[in-house]
Amino acid sequence: MGWESRIDQILLPEQCLYAVGQGALAVEVRARDLDILQMVCALQDPQTVLCCIAERAFMRRLEGGCSVPVAVCTVIQDSQLYLTGAVYSLDGSDCLKETMQRPVLFPDEDVDGPNDDSQHVGITALGVPRKALASAEYLGTELADLLLSKGAKEILTVARQLNDAR
Repeated sequence: MGWESRIDQILLPEQCLYAVGQGALAVEVRARDLDILQMVCALQDPQTVLCCIAERAFMRRLEGGCSVPVAVCTVIQDSQLYLTGAVYSLDGSDCLKETMQRPVLFPDEDVDGPNDDSQHVGITALGVPRKALASAEYLGTELADLLLSKGAKEILTVARQLNDAR
């Protein structure tokens, strides 16, 4: 648009975390409907799938949702999935923020098909190795557990109470 001269500062994702799954699009289909899964697989980006799985696992373990101050930043670099997650008090005075990483490149493995264990935090993805999907989910859970051990539950409990009182 030619507005480069109006930019005062570029906020990097690590500086300005975002909501879980923000920017990702999903198509809801029956988990075992192979014909439809194969059709929509053409729309899927494997890296986005892995990021979303890690983020959703993080939020699920924290029992988060739209009304609690939980934020993330997820990137894949050099076959590693990096997840930064944070929990904030409603006024921003308390913050717990950590980053963890796990490998997500498993070249010798077959990819998922529609079977009983192919869903990861509600996401079914064809064409992504099972170990990568499991690694992403484990990363989200592991990071949430770390924040919980540092006091995230207390911060989120107060945030929920304050939201409920409104």
